[in-house]
Amino acid sequence: MASTRQTLLTATLCSGLGLLLTFPLWAWDGVVEKQTFEMDSFTTQSGETIPNVTVGWEAYGELNDARDNVILITHFFSGTSHAAGRYEADGEPPGYWDAIIGPGKPLDTDEYFIISSDTLVNLNANDPNVTTTGPASINPETDEPWGMDFPVVTIRDFVEVQRELLESQGIESLHAVMGASMGALQAIEWASAYPERVERLISVIGAGVADPWLIATLSAWAAPIQLDANWNGGNYYDGEPPTDGLKEALKLVTLNANHWQWANETFNRDWADEARDPAQDIDARYAIEQTLDDIAAARAKTSDANHFLYLVQANQTFVAGHGDSLEAGLEAIDAPTLMLYSENDLVFAPEGVRRTAELIEADGTEVTLETLEGNRGHLDGVLSIDQASDTLREFLQ
Repeated sequence: MASTRQTLLTATLCSGLGLLLTFPLWAWDGVVEKQTFEMDSFTTQSGETIPNVTVGWEAYGELNDARDNVILITHFFSGTSHAAGRYEADGEPPGYWDAIIGPGKPLDTDEYFIISSDTLVNLNANDPNVTTTGPASINPETDEPWGMDFPVVTIRDFVEVQRELLESQGIESLHAVMGASMGALQAIEWASAYPERVERLISVIGAGVADPWLIATLSAWAAPIQLDANWNGGNYYDGEPPTDGLKEALKLVTLNANHWQWANETFNRDWADEARDPAQDIDARYAIEQTLDDIAAARAKTSDANHFLYLVQANQTFVAGHGDSLEAGLEAIDAPTLMLYSENDLVFAPEGVRRTAELIEADGTEVTLETLEGNRGHLDGVLSIDQASDTLREFLQ
């Protein structure tokens, strides 16, 4: 059982114009470089200004002379810009969508220039490979971490930072924008806010609005952090962080992102320790409990609790079109749209995905709906994306 838990743990964790960059002729060796994009300041949709904004980004492939072969990848709640490749030749793990990004793959780096950036308030603020401005960053006015004084940010704010990044590279249009889960929200917002810039939209395990079910799910994720005494209203950077609350929050994220089929088929009712029977020992655990705890503990090491809460808020407030009616926001999308989803998704209800598709195509926009099979539920949009390879290849061409 210990080896099974380790395998599962490893599998789950693998989630102003300046000078234009000059890209060398592309020869994919699997190694990618994290780069940094900086802005002197950024004004949020609510009108607040964040000074000294920095986000990390990665790119795969070669930007053509016309700068029109760009695919933007937008990442999920607990993800980063590391969508493909490795930081070292023999490094692990590869990017989360390595199965579909690379030479000869559906997102073919011999043909497309693929770019991905860390979001503002990225969850993994303590990961050395992540660059993100958020509550854990230093507020230049106080020389202390922002904490909960950091301005509230939205999915649209993530999109606007990405737009600034793209424009700094002389990129004005996108061959496609593609993202999973929270990344799907960003992709949908891109196509709604900038229909003249987006030629194709690929939404994976996401919908056009945070419905009441998702709002409540996100609230449940946030609660353990807020109930941890060490959270202290977000003022913990000079003391003990709310690690226990963060672990429990991440445990819920992992559980909800999966499906009961996976849990039941993988664990049965096995004990974490074969010598300790939960029916006889109050401290004994079941294997699924221990596995979820192990995953959460590993993820908590690179995560920040306040960043988690800001991401919750950004997702809860999402309505395509930046707060206008959902119908108007989705009607604004002109790009042919591919929506990949799971009927077993416990985060984004399948009915909500289908409703999003109906509203996008209501005015004649082409929409293709395709299901992803598997027993992982929401996570099939990341772990099983390769099953949509033929569909993706055809849609992009």
